[in-house]
Amino acid sequence: MKKMKKRIIRALLSGVLACSILCAAGCGQKSEGKESLTVFSYGEYMDPDVLEQFTEESGIEVKYEEALTPEEMYAKYKSGAIEYDLLCSTDYMLQKFINEGEFQKIDIDALENSKNIGDRYWELAKAFDPENEYTVPFFWGTLGILYDTSRVKEPVDSWEVLFNGEYAGEVIMQNSMRDTYMAALKYLGYSLNTNDENEIRKAQELLVKQKPDVQAYLVDEARDEVVAGNAVMAIVYSGEAYLGRQYNENLEYVVPKEGSNVWLDAWGVTKYCDNMEAARKFLDFLCREDMAKKNFEYIYYSTPNEAVINSLSDEERADETLVPPVDATENCEVCLQAEPEINDLMNELWKELKAD
Repeated sequence: MKKMKKRIIRALLSGVLACSILCAAGCGQKSEGKESLTVFSYGEYMDPDVLEQFTEESGIEVKYEEALTPEEMYAKYKSGAIEYDLLCSTDYMLQKFINEGEFQKIDIDALENSKNIGDRYWELAKAFDPENEYTVPFFWGTLGILYDTSRVKEPVDSWEVLFNGEYAGEVIMQNSMRDTYMAALKYLGYSLNTNDENEIRKAQELLVKQKPDVQAYLVDEARDEVVAGNAVMAIVYSGEAYLGRQYNENLEYVVPKEGSNVWLDAWGVTKYCDNMEAARKFLDFLCREDMAKKNFEYIYYSTPNEAVINSLSDEERADETLVPPVDATENCEVCLQAEPEINDLMNELWKELKAD
């Protein structure tokens, strides 16, 4: 709990620290006379101390921009309002950036600390970066169900519990198109990467039928609602499940037997970056054991940095929300970019689902 209190304090201070970092780097512009990088990631996905220490050690200033979802990140990037140097996104969106020629190749061998990334995670990354040329793994994990055992008496092992109507008004789904469709598709026995229109429409039928039972579509707040007892269950990422269980001992997390998404977030260097040496320094810094440990303890998502994993206690390494074992991901898939017409269909159906 000391670590949890530390994280809460850091979260409260992150806005102040991030603001100072933003001011130092300027508003979307390169700092005159100084090296700088503009990086793009998710909110509270980097310990602000790491950014400050990188600047102290390297002299390179960092402007940290945030997005809530991969889709929001893509839209902001494509708007061209800011020319980002590096960005961190998730599997299927990274694949989209690579396929559209938005990333530069990275000399992984030039990153001294890349050896800390385990082979298992480089293999996962090959699903969207086949030659491990464009991305460096940052965090990973599973997507499953966080539920309150004091209010759910029967064992939970299937996505069926979200759709059977027994917990009407007590279910929270992800406010993320691919994550929510994933649950429906896997429950129906389909691949989460299906490009079959009929399968997508069957998933839509299931989600429309379920909608009256859904309390809300949320992202990070989903965990908090289950912790507070405002909902019985929610689809959450494994790291969120770990944090939730620190606050409420009645909570459990399960990756359903039908399988799920094993996700991998990674960094890429964009085509706009004109200082690859500075970008390499930043990536190598993030792979360094002490910095990876700081980031791990800041958000408690699973780290691909085996030097950090090896430093954990036996109890921590045995926690499947922190270090998912191989057998927990056997039926899981890495989420990949859908065919354009299927992606357009899902976007259209998602808007219909979310409409009042």
